[in-house]
Amino acid sequence: MKRVITFMPEGRTVSVPHGTSVLEAARRAGVPIKTRCGGKMGCLMCKVTQLSEGGLSASGEQERRKLAGLAEQGVRLACQAKVTGSASVEVPENPLKSTVRRLLAKQAEEDDLW
Repeated sequence: MKRVITFMPEGRTVSVPHGTSVLEAARRAGVPIKTRCGGKMGCLMCKVTQLSEGGLSASGEQERRKLAGLAEQGVRLACQAKVTGSASVEVPENPLKSTVRRLLAKQAEEDDLW
């Protein structure tokens, strides 16, 4: 049975089989999530924030230990979280894209002052 997951802030949605990792679902949706370890929970780069209640598998003890206090804030490792129902997650913005966006916003503010 297919499950639906939405990736924010892009709002991209994809249907995947029950039990697909969030990382794999993101790849299918064309949403880049950085990882160096190939999904082995070694690099901790694939953090996402769960926005909806339910829809993802419960985090395991090892994932909770690796995330320390972030797990209580809804942070999950995309390589470990499995899609079990309808879910929404927030993917951190690419740092370069974020920098460009901030610079453009600052430039727009300065242009409004003139």
